[in-house]
Amino acid sequence: QVQLVESGGDSVQVGGSLRLSCAAAGDTRTKYCMAWFRRAPGKELEGVATIDSDGNTNYEVSVKGRVTISKDNAKNTLYLQMNSLKPEDTAMYTCAAQSYGGTWYAPCSTLFLESEYNYWGQGTQVTVSS
Repeated sequence: QVQLVESGGDSVQVGGSLRLSCAAAGDTRTKYCMAWFRRAPGKELEGVATIDSDGNTNYEVSVKGRVTISKDNAKNTLYLQMNSLKPEDTAMYTCAAQSYGGTWYAPCSTLFLESEYNYWGQGTQVTVSS
């Protein structure tokens, strides 16, 4: 079991940058697929990016080229660097983890399905003003 806490959300101007963080605590010995999701008001949950236990990444089409997902295993922290922010990036951003409890390779799906993730943080708000 792992607990996830996001931080770094803020209100920024169009074209600005933010780095979101997701601190993990608990069973950090287990290997995880990690992901960032977001939910804008009145819209469905949308996947943003994933990174598997070996560092392989995948991005949603609308953010590809503007965001970078990364992690620092020593600090048990996941990051999402966001550049060239647009009004449509305004959303509550939530980190998630997927694991079956093993210490072996944990891959990520490219489908960004909410049901595939075992653990979720509470979210951090990003607001981009036009």
